[in-house]
Amino acid sequence: VQLQASGGGSVQAGGSLRLSCTASGSISSINEMGWYRQAPGKRRELVATITNLGVTTYGMSVEGRFTISGENAKNTVYLQMTTLRLEDTAVYYCGFKGVKVQGNNFKYDYWGQGTQVTVSS
Repeated sequence: VQLQASGGGSVQAGGSLRLSCTASGSISSINEMGWYRQAPGKRRELVATITNLGVTTYGMSVEGRFTISGENAKNTVYLQMTTLRLEDTAVYYCGFKGVKVQGNNFKYDYWGQGTQVTVSS
């Protein structure tokens, strides 16, 4: 299983970006898809997650500005980011948890390679 994230880039404060992440491989199911971010010198933090039932969770700093959505059939998760702030600058990682692969009874977690989001004034 490999996760490929895209959509990062540079934007001015107040602008918008949309990230996407797709998992490839013989996947039977995914319990949860999500986005996390890590700014220089800081710990990785939760941005947003969505379960296979559509239940969403957001980090306090992004609630109301970011929207997570997913397409289970495409093993893809999106993050629509609006009203971006300077403090949103970070490397954004997609993470899929509880991934079941065909022919395997176990579930694993996988991470994407990260995509840089830079917000400038």
